[in-house]
Amino acid sequence: MIVEATGLRKAYGSTAVLDGMDLEVAEGSVFALLGPNGAGKTTVVRILSTLTRPDGGELRVAGFDVVREPAKVRGVISLTGQYAAVDDEQTGRENLVMVGRLMHLGRSGAKARAAELLERFDLVDAADRRVKTYSGGMRRRLDLGMSLVAAPRVIFLDEPTTGLDPASRTTMWDAIRDLVRTGTTIFLTTQYLEEADRLADRIMVLGKGKVAAHGTADDLKARVGGERLDLRFASAADLDVAATRLGGFTDRERLVLSVPSDGTAAHVHSVLDDLRAAAVVPARVSSHRPTLDDVFLALTAREGVPA
Repeated sequence: MIVEATGLRKAYGSTAVLDGMDLEVAEGSVFALLGPNGAGKTTVVRILSTLTRPDGGELRVAGFDVVREPAKVRGVISLTGQYAAVDDEQTGRENLVMVGRLMHLGRSGAKARAAELLERFDLVDAADRRVKTYSGGMRRRLDLGMSLVAAPRVIFLDEPTTGLDPASRTTMWDAIRDLVRTGTTIFLTTQYLEEADRLADRIMVLGKGKVAAHGTADDLKARVGGERLDLRFASAADLDVAATRLGGFTDRERLVLSVPSDGTAAHVHSVLDDLRAAAVVPARVSSHRPTLDDVFLALTAREGVPA
């Protein structure tokens, strides 16, 4: 595992932000950390990236102890925060070259690396424009490019697509996938559940400073149940007949009966045949698969934390 934490604890005064958290991140994967506001996501990132000292726990990144060997940890990671850390008065190229020089790549090395990253993030046409003229999506792509100048093994992305429009968010997702294909490990915090669903190999949900759940997206969705059929009826009488025949959960306000399903067409036909035999026909049938939204709402409700 390239990132490991055991018994991670952090408190501010009498408030425990992290209370004995464990995590493992496999190299070359995307790990997503989810949780409601105040759950401790950013605190985890700040601790693992050596910006905040933990109160307790064992933490290692790329084999280096985060507390005892912070300089070595910083040598193999990069951090992209919630807001783009770029110089608006410089051009995109100048921002990248500046970081390269700070990383001791030398003048020619910094220029070559800047050219490579401008190409990689589709910023060649805007390379010599001042960053203050960039769109939000372009600024975030430049920010991510700056974090890659030194070719880090682990990139911490703290809500990297906050405030972006859907098209810019999709572009960022593509860039993240490309990074993983080259072997880079991505540690992602996000408020967008669709983002975690699309990108993450493994997901962890935080609640009240502890791990509420972790696993693949499919693992977490299975915790709130499998697929279901939602059958809407024209009257309460029809709903009652269908519920007696099929069982399931009734929503009398919406006149909807929800029944477990395996998601196959054969099961849908079987349900409709049962209802026809009872002389009841639903007005509408829809299939519902659990989403990470369902998981998030179920887990935060269970933890008593507002989403």
